[in-house]
Amino acid sequence: MRHFFEGIRPINLLIITLGTIIFGFGLIHFNLQNGLAHGGFTGLTLIIYYLMGMPPSVSNILLNVPLFFIGYKLLGRKLFLYSIFGTLMLSLSLHFFENYWHMNVNLENDMILVSLFAGVFAGTGLGIIFRAGGTTGGVDILARLAEKYLGLAIGTFMFSFDAFVIMFSLILLTLPEAMYTLVAVFIASRVIDFIIEGANAGKSAMIISNHTDAISDAIIKRMHRGSTVLTGRGSFTRDERNVLYCVVNKNQLIQLKNIIHDVDPYAFVTVHDVKEVAGEGFTFEKNSPPS
Repeated sequence: MRHFFEGIRPINLLIITLGTIIFGFGLIHFNLQNGLAHGGFTGLTLIIYYLMGMPPSVSNILLNVPLFFIGYKLLGRKLFLYSIFGTLMLSLSLHFFENYWHMNVNLENDMILVSLFAGVFAGTGLGIIFRAGGTTGGVDILARLAEKYLGLAIGTFMFSFDAFVIMFSLILLTLPEAMYTLVAVFIASRVIDFIIEGANAGKSAMIISNHTDAISDAIIKRMHRGSTVLTGRGSFTRDERNVLYCVVNKNQLIQLKNIIHDVDPYAFVTVHDVKEVAGEGFTFEKNSPPS
C-alpha cells in the first residue's frame, strides 16, 4: 500500500485543493447562479442539475469516479491518484459553496461580466490543477479510450465532446445563455493555456549576420544573457555562416532588437513565441540549484 502512494507530493495535493476551490467557487456563483453551462463532464453536471435538480457535487462523483477506475491503466498510478483526489475535492468544494458559503453575485443584468468571470475562475482553477498533475473530469479518460479503441485523436474527441455538451445545453438554455457559455469556455481555455504554458513564457530570436560574435558579446554585456551559435549555410550562395539563437523574457525583446540594430542593421532576424522557458537565468539563477 505504501508503494502505491509513492511519489505523491503533499504540496501537489494542496495545489490541487486550491484549484478545486477556485473552480468550484466560479461554477456555483457564476455558472450555476446565472444559468450558464460549461464544457466537459462539469457541463454535464450542470445540465443534470437543470434537468433533475441533482446537486453538481453528487453528479460529479457519479459521472467521474467509475471512469477513473475503467481507465486506470491508461492514466497510470500517479495521474490516477491525483485525478481521484481532484475529483473528490471538487465535489467537496461544490458542496461547500452550495450549502455553507453561498454568496449572491447579482450580475444577472450584465451577462458579459458573468461569462468573463466564469471563464476566469474556471480557467484559473483548472490551470492550477493541471500544473499540479491532476484532472477533475472523465473526458480525458473517454478521449484516451477513444484513441486506443477507435483511433480518434485525443484533441478532436475532447473538442467534439465539449461541443456536444454545449449544443445539448441549447435544449435547456436560451440562445443568449448558450452564447455566453461559449464565451466563458473560450476565456477558460485561454486562461488555462496561460497558466500552464505562459507563466514562464519568453521570446526566441534567430539572428543571421556576419557579426554574430559582436552581437553575442553585446548581448552578454548589456543584457547579461547568453546565446548559442549555430552553423548554417545559405541555400542560394552555399556560403557557411553563423546563426545566433537567443531566448529572452518578453520585456527584454525591445532591448535585444536595439542591440542587434546597433551592431548590424542589416542582420536577418526572426522572432518566435516560446511558451515556456526553464533553466539557468529563467527558473533559477547561475549559482543556485533548480528548485
